[in-house]
Parts: sequence; C-alpha cells; structure tokens
Amino acid sequence: VKKELAEGEEKLQPYARDEKLARPWAIPGTPHLEHRIGGLEKENITGNISYEPENHQLMVKIRQEKVDKIANYIPEQKLDSGPEKGDILVLGWGSTYGAIKSACADMQRKGQAVSHAHLRYVRPFPKNLGILLKNFKKVLVPEINNGQLVKIIRDEFLIDAQPYNKIMGIPITKTELVSELEKMLAQ
Repeated sequence: VKKELAEGEEKLQPYARDEKLARPWAIPGTPHLEHRIGGLEKENITGNISYEPENHQLMVKIRQEKVDKIANYIPEQKLDSGPEKGDILVLGWGSTYGAIKSACADMQRKGQAVSHAHLRYVRPFPKNLGILLKNFKKVLVPEINNGQLVKIIRDEFLIDAQPYNKIMGIPITKTELVSELEKMLAQ
C-alpha cells in the first residue's frame, strides 16, 4: 500500500481525499502539518471539530464509501467445488469448511447438483457474490451461531437463503449437512 505523505509547504487539509478516499499522512512533528485527532466528528476537508448534522451525514457516507471500495481490491468469489449453476449452493465461512466440503463431495458423488463456496471476505463481500448466489435454486448457509451471515445475505442480495444453525459448542458434522441437503432436494 502506497502512502501519500503530506508536505509541509502549505496548511494541511487532513480530511482532503484522493479518488480512493485515502487521506494524506502527516508525520508527527512536521511543521505546518499539525492537526487534531480523536473521537469527535470532524469537518470534511479541514478536520476541525464539527457538530453540524449535514457534515455528520456526509462523513458517515464517506466512511461507508471507503469500506465499499475495498471490494475493488479483494478477489472474486470462487466455488470451492461443484457446478457453476445447480440446485443448491452451500455457502460457508470459517470453521464450517471441512464439514461443508465433505458433505458436498458426498452429494456430488450421488450425482446431485450441489456446490460449495466458502467466504473469505465478509465486509464488503466480493463483487460477484450476488451473481454467483443467483445461479442456484437454493442457498444453504450453515453456521455455528444464530445465523448472522444468513441474515446479511438475505438483506444484501434479496434471496431466500436458508439457515442451518448449530449453537451447541460442537462443530457441524458432515452427516448433519448431508441430511439437511437431502431434505432440501426433496422439497
């Protein structure tokens, strides 16, 4: 990552941004580059403390745009296994990988159009995730929690992704997922 260092020639505008919404870095102690940091909302461009509602709304929008732009620098989502289009996509993240991989391999050996994708980036999602999800009739999201990811997937992509949640302090098993996939295929 290339950091643009501010020069001490003119007054620093600490919240001026480039096209990537990155701000110049000021090396502490550099004459004429003094500015305020801290938790209070800052005015766009100058960095002065601001209590103005319009400025706050703008700064929140800019922060969201910065997060959204990260998607330009992360790889596209790929399938870990299975066909590009099919009946079910099992979408996982984290420690569910092994159980999902094994369950999908079993279903594929049985001739079922079941695929597996495992997320490595969640906020933001890879740019192509929505297209990938819509290539499948159903999406199953196994999670060892109360379904936080499936709720975000439903909200962001407006698809009826189905949860499989297990909150018992033990991993999801291949057998449990195969059983769930068989139920979904029978519907």
